[in-house]
Amino acid sequence: MPLGQRTGDKSESRYCGVESGFEPDMPRLLTRSLSSGFDFLLAPLVDPSYRPSSAGTGGSENFALPVAASDLILSPSQWSSHVVGKVSSWIDLDSDEEQLRIDSEITLKQEIAWASHLSLQACVLPPPKRASCGNYARCVNQILQGVTNMQLWLRIPLEKAEPMEDESNIADHEGRTIDTWEWWNSFRLLCEHHTQLCVALDILSSLPSLNSLSRWFGEPVRAAILLTDSFMTNARGYPCLSKRHQRLVSDFFDHSVQMVISGECRHDVSQQVSNDNMHDSDNENYSEGAVNKHSLRPYLDYVAFLYQKLDPIPEQERFELGYRDYLQSPLQPLMDNLEAQTYETFEKDTVKYSQYQRAVSKALLDRVPDENASTTTTVLMVVGAGRGPLVRASLQAAEETGRKLKVYAVEKNPNAVITLHSLIKLEGWESFVTIVSSDMRCWNAPEKADILVSELLGSFGDNELSPECLDGAQRFLKSDGISIPSCYTSFIQPITASKLYNDVKTYKDIAHFETAYVVKLHRVARLAPPQPVFTFTHPNFLPKIDNQRYKKLQFQLPSDTGSALVHGFAGYFNAVLYKDVHLGIEPSTATPNMFSWFPVYFPLRKPIHVPVQCPLEVHFWRCCSPTKVWYEWCVTSPSPSPIHNSNGRSYWVGL
Repeated sequence: MPLGQRTGDKSESRYCGVESGFEPDMPRLLTRSLSSGFDFLLAPLVDPSYRPSSAGTGGSENFALPVAASDLILSPSQWSSHVVGKVSSWIDLDSDEEQLRIDSEITLKQEIAWASHLSLQACVLPPPKRASCGNYARCVNQILQGVTNMQLWLRIPLEKAEPMEDESNIADHEGRTIDTWEWWNSFRLLCEHHTQLCVALDILSSLPSLNSLSRWFGEPVRAAILLTDSFMTNARGYPCLSKRHQRLVSDFFDHSVQMVISGECRHDVSQQVSNDNMHDSDNENYSEGAVNKHSLRPYLDYVAFLYQKLDPIPEQERFELGYRDYLQSPLQPLMDNLEAQTYETFEKDTVKYSQYQRAVSKALLDRVPDENASTTTTVLMVVGAGRGPLVRASLQAAEETGRKLKVYAVEKNPNAVITLHSLIKLEGWESFVTIVSSDMRCWNAPEKADILVSELLGSFGDNELSPECLDGAQRFLKSDGISIPSCYTSFIQPITASKLYNDVKTYKDIAHFETAYVVKLHRVARLAPPQPVFTFTHPNFLPKIDNQRYKKLQFQLPSDTGSALVHGFAGYFNAVLYKDVHLGIEPSTATPNMFSWFPVYFPLRKPIHVPVQCPLEVHFWRCCSPTKVWYEWCVTSPSPSPIHNSNGRSYWVGL
């Protein structure tokens, strides 16, 4: 039974499972768990005492694997929907003991084959026994080549970095510590970022720093296993979590991570009154069931309470759910004409146009003093008018400020021009709005403008050729004229983004790794604050205009993050429309509730491992030719990457 109902949430985070030991009577165990409110069971599929070398198989045709239950005991849908398999925890494929290593490899393959036969959706692998796990990863990678519909979840403890048991002497001598994220990173690199290799995190009583935790949100975490000894006890004897644990669980809910309760019951609540409204350690209410059929039911109730306490997903986010971590090619606004559906989507962004209206209002007030308001007509040109939203915003600004306005609406898309004519006629604007069906770079204006308004910005600021367009249009702007926007800056930041990297990798070519994508970033870890890259200012009356740019940046990950893997860079922009009126998506200054732009993702062909306290040095170029504009990028430290998209061979924006 789902943890609760949350408007717009259809993700797997609504479900909570329970871990059990080996149980020969699987139907009884499953029935008890499901009837107590759990959604699935994490359980061993094979008797943990089984060892191939001592099973006496001797090539006997009568040998049968000592499984927990025949596939006939449960229906196929029950196996698939309600059981996650758990591989025997004793296996050690990197052991120095040869027989144990051989037994481990045989058992691992047998158990995964049985789980696949049962059509399980996932099977949990035990954590690596040591930092060096090459043979374990090799065997898992072999298995992954033959698995089609089942995920393998590598179990990793989420705990503060401590020396590995078999490396304690090295750790003591050299002061080294082992970070459990490194276990995962080493394992997935050996398995070539396989898309069906995921993570199940053990949540213990102590947690690493927030920066260290944040790395996991860019990884394919499928389950968070909450150990009962990570729970505290509230004043009434019920289990609860610390504030830090609560925040972590809430973040996991937001990233479609399923919860699993594991361990012995450490809270005796059987004597509590069933209808009491109990308080956790912070006096927050949640109700306890009258009858706890399963000893771990109180923990499930608390997790359900945390889920139900989440704020509803806002309408805008519900609209964007389908775009999360979905790669989209950027627009080619000069080469292609936008479709009506694209215009309609952008026109619904009321926040953006209210900011433009504010900017135009301030510009009109600065341009025309109150004493001249009734006699002076301001010439305003909307370049790239589309279907007219900026024309409307400008006229509303004129009405709001009591200024007289003459508007030229310049648009190259002949289909949008048809809509513009209909709008002007419908609104009765014929006397003060002139429609021009032309490319702004080619049009010869009959007079010069006081104000030039455009919405040519892309997700990376200049990536839809706003500089080139406005440089061509500024010839009909007065020498003291105002451009809205007046300037804009692009930003980048390094990110861990396993899903995005794997999605690009599926194309199996270099070209897609040298393409910038528009993405609603979600399952990513932002590793360092964004830094500015390129800035453009308008109008630009320099004698020789050069829109080529180059920037070298150095990022320093917070010292408590640990090492990290960089899959690429997130790109943003921030624009000054006029004076103090801003517009942008750079996280620290982002305009609230605006959805016209998603960030840009610049991939790396090969992810870069950044060791602890090692700077990340990045180079970005904006290159121009007579026919196109493109970006090139690379990393030079801590290890060099190839220069991506040399000469715009894979991705460019046409002029």
